[in-house]
Amino acid sequence: MGSSAPARAPASPAFLAAFRASAGAAGRLSFARFMELALYHPEVGYYRADRPRVGRAPGTDFITSATVGPLFGELVVAATTHLLGPDAAARHTFVELGAEPGRSLLAGVAHPFASVRTLRLSDLLALSGDCVVFSNELFDAQPCVRTVYRDGEWRERTVELTADGALAEGEVPYPDDRQPAPEGYAFDRPLAAARLAGEIASQPWRGLFLAFDYGKTELQLRTECPAGTARAYHRHRQEPDLLARPGEQDLTCHVCWDWLAADLVGAGFGAAGLEFQETFFVRHAGPAIAAVSATEAARFSPRKQALLQLLHPGQMGQRFQVLHARR
Repeated sequence: MGSSAPARAPASPAFLAAFRASAGAAGRLSFARFMELALYHPEVGYYRADRPRVGRAPGTDFITSATVGPLFGELVVAATTHLLGPDAAARHTFVELGAEPGRSLLAGVAHPFASVRTLRLSDLLALSGDCVVFSNELFDAQPCVRTVYRDGEWRERTVELTADGALAEGEVPYPDDRQPAPEGYAFDRPLAAARLAGEIASQPWRGLFLAFDYGKTELQLRTECPAGTARAYHRHRQEPDLLARPGEQDLTCHVCWDWLAADLVGAGFGAAGLEFQETFFVRHAGPAIAAVSATEAARFSPRKQALLQLLHPGQMGQRFQVLHARR
């Protein structure tokens, strides 16, 4: 006899109440709206909970480049100064978007900037003057529209409340795309990430846009990712069930770099550069890397280990990419 699939980790009563309030009589939401509730609802959203999410401590779910210590901030400062020039950097405000509570990239890090602003998820996005607008894994955490090509048409995936109060997947027609795909091909569309880039770019500021994240081109998303790119993470493990324990696990989706770059260029930015994190730091923060290597040459210190994590292709060096553009 075959084994049955493991039971889905249930949604909390508080989340189900929020779902019902949003879904109304239909009892159905688009996956994008479900993801928005699960991540950002003011009472039950994953990113609204007052608990640590990032790091290696018990109860955390994932790590980022910022968790390796202050070296990441030091390399960002070195690269930014190289891209702007030291005199220009001194006129800019460094603005970090989407920082975790209690964290700031440049806390304790020497820098040349005129000032530093750290904006949390609940803070008003208001940008003006000369800025470096920096984010680290902000765009992949925006809701995505999940679609699948079935029977000659694109279908949008939904989340529905069953009669027994459980969450289940459904589908409705998705008429906004006429481009065919192989039967069963999934395209998780990071449309909210592109809208956020457009919102950032539309504000009256000038300077450097700098986004560290993971993503693919539209061609790659349409041809190389048949199962889509939406993922869930819980306690440092990728979870197969995107609907499990909503509000208690992270949900993420690869960025479409083409869409972000188009929004920037459309708002007056120059041609956007896209590089692996490893390449970006080697090209734009080479002297800082060399200084760490020389200082720590005789031992395998925490800073040397952090440098390896940030640059090694098998660790974060090619897992993350950097999109940068100037206006």
